Amino acid sequence: MTDVVDSDELLRRIQRARACAEEETRIWRTRGEELEQTDPGGARDAVVRGLAYEAVLRVLDEIVKPGARTEQG
Repeated sequence: MTDVVDSDELLRRIQRARACAEEETRIWRTRGEELEQTDPGGARDAVVRGLAYEAVLRVLDEIVKPGARTEQG
């Protein structure tokens, strides 16, 4: 990782990562709901993965908009 990027490119990369994490959160939440009745273990795994992506979203949000989530409550 020797590329030097400017702040605009860094922000674009963070926004792409955030969009990806948001989509993965939705995917794993849906998968967990679908598996709830047929595969409780798989559903738990999906919930954990969804929570991990939610944590990533919180971190990326804090980078882009510091304090915004704490103000929302």
